[in-house]
Parts: sequence; C-alpha cells; structure tokens
Amino acid sequence: MMLMKKSESRPPCPQHMYAGQEPLQKTFIAIAFLCVPIMLFGKPVYQMIADKKKKRYQQGVESGDVAEKDPHDGGMGEVLITQAIHTIEYVLGTVSHTASYLRLWALSLAHAQLSAVLWQRVLRIGLGGGSPVNAILLYVIFAVWAFFTLAILVLMEGLSAFLHTLRLHWVEFMSKFYEGQGYAFVPFSFAAILEREDDDLVVQKNGASQE
Repeated sequence: MMLMKKSESRPPCPQHMYAGQEPLQKTFIAIAFLCVPIMLFGKPVYQMIADKKKKRYQQGVESGDVAEKDPHDGGMGEVLITQAIHTIEYVLGTVSHTASYLRLWALSLAHAQLSAVLWQRVLRIGLGGGSPVNAILLYVIFAVWAFFTLAILVLMEGLSAFLHTLRLHWVEFMSKFYEGQGYAFVPFSFAAILEREDDDLVVQKNGASQE
C-alpha cells in the first residue's frame, strides 16, 4: 500500500482484493499526509485564537487596566517548537510501528522458504525411485520431513506470530494513548504482608507508650 507497487499476480488471480481498492489506498495515504500539517499547526493556531479571545475578555472586564502577563507563557514560538517536537516524534513512531508489523511478513517468508527447502532437499530424495529400498527410505524420510515441517510451520510460525502480535499490541499500539503514571506494581508476597503488619504493630505500641 505504501510503496504503490503493482502486484506480480498471475492471470487467474486478481490484482486487488475488491473493486476500488487502489483509489481507497491512495485516499488513505493522502489523508495521512494531510494530518501532519494539521497536527503541526492545529494546536498553536487554536491557542492563538483562544489567547486573543482571552485578552479581549480581560480588556473588557478590567475596563482599561493593564493585565498581568503570565511568567510561564513563552509565547507562540515556544508552542510551535513544542508542537513540532511532538509531531516529529509521533510521525517517526508511526512509521517505525508500521515497519514493525512487516516482521511478521518477513518471518512468514523465511519459514515458507525453510519448508520449501525441506521439500526439495529431504522428501524428494525418497521419491526418486520405485524400488523397495526407496519405499523404506521414504518411510524414514517422511517422518523426518513431517517432524521438521511441523516444528517450523506450526510451532515456530505460531509462536513468533503470537509473540510479535502481543508485543506490537501491548508496546506499540498502547503507547499511542496509554501513559503509565500510577503507582508501581508490587507482586503478591506473604513476607511483605507480614512485615507490614509487624511495622503497624510497632507503630501502635509506640503510640500507646507515648500516650
């Protein structure tokens, strides 16, 4: 979609999954690029308009008195710089996250090539002749081929897809909107509970003795 590359599909297979796929992809990419200047200038322009309205309101309320300037207000330049940093950070993060999803595709291709090598180099050895010896050899070779194919295509592919998808959803997708600003996680421990109860008892005894 991002490369706008024509697929090398053979005549029986359609190039697109549905009618109008290519215009829709181009529309989505155009919207994504248009969102960049909106993210960059949207907040500063809105804040500038809000500041003008606030100044007019203050001038009307104070009836001629000069309003005090906020010492923490760095002006429009600081807002633009801050927003530019956030926009660049978000765009780079989006590109890196999109590229991370390509790892699943790359791993699938690698495992497919491994299974093709097993088929060409292992199983076809037993299919080379029709003698009884080749039949026995085919029995053994098929067991080896089935074991490694199962290990590569089912175990490795399933585990890698699960781990990468879990990481992408938990780390990269949640980083778009989640900020962990709460208290640190403390694992359950009987020793910590008993130690806390002992400390509470000591504090209670000290308080009773002072009274």
